[in-house]
Amino acid sequence: MQFALPPRRSPHTSSHTRSSRLSLQRKRQLQAAAILGFAILTIFFLLSHFSHSSSASISAPAGTSSIVIVTVLDRARFSDNHIQKIIKNREHYASRHGYTNFFATLSDYEPALDNAPRSWAIVPAMRHAMASHPHSAYFFHLDAHALIMNPSKPLESHILDKNRLQSLMLKDVPVVPPDSIIKTFSHLKPDDVDLIISTDNEDLNPGSFVLRQGDFARFFLDMWFDPLYRKYNFQKAETHALDHIVQWHPTVLARLALVPQRSINAYSKDSSAASADGTYKDGDLIIRFFGCDSDPKRSCEQEMEPYYNLWAKKLKSA
Repeated sequence: MQFALPPRRSPHTSSHTRSSRLSLQRKRQLQAAAILGFAILTIFFLLSHFSHSSSASISAPAGTSSIVIVTVLDRARFSDNHIQKIIKNREHYASRHGYTNFFATLSDYEPALDNAPRSWAIVPAMRHAMASHPHSAYFFHLDAHALIMNPSKPLESHILDKNRLQSLMLKDVPVVPPDSIIKTFSHLKPDDVDLIISTDNEDLNPGSFVLRQGDFARFFLDMWFDPLYRKYNFQKAETHALDHIVQWHPTVLARLALVPQRSINAYSKDSSAASADGTYKDGDLIIRFFGCDSDPKRSCEQEMEPYYNLWAKKLKSA
């Protein structure tokens, strides 16, 4: 019988031999890959370990304060005497508790605002402060039209301590008063919080808030400062933009602790937008003269003067 092709070897022998060779080759390849992978992981571990050790030593240099107080000053609009009083008030509080002040000048951020209302300057000012103090943990934005009236209260025990924050956090309440259908999370823990803020009787109010340094802070400030929001023509500019963001972005809401207004943002008696228990009382940490710069019938300098004198008198007696 003639065959068109030479007869092949027994399929059983050929298959067995070939599979044995392939199995041995595959085993060697896997061993080589495992050794190479282990070597790469070891190198990355060592590099990350040294990098972490190095960054750890850099991240907390001696003398670095954990809290930075951020104040945006409108030096073109208000007198130097008024501004110096605000600065003195902040400097005394920072010096007493080992904090750092970051005094920003509003006009420095006007080019970045791109014709948006000047009140938006608080957002790039916060980013500027974080870039200038990359090793600080918390950034406390306090509106210039406010005074720290009870300097004996450090922020750590007053609001940042986990047990204290747990007791202050308002859970399962409307994010934007009085009847927003979006409510604060009931399961939120202090460890999850990166943003601490309060509301008045109408909105979340960014005149006084605390933001923790980190990826969330950068993401949050970038989102808030998005050109779409700045150009949307919200009635209350950055305040209404913040209301919108928190209600429509669970990523932000999941990192937000809402606290009673008087804990960090008590309004003066002339500020009609205070919540039911949001008007300043003796002993509160902060008094804010909210709206004094936008109401032509009011004067920020005149309203602040008696409280500044009271604060200065307390310092002398202490």
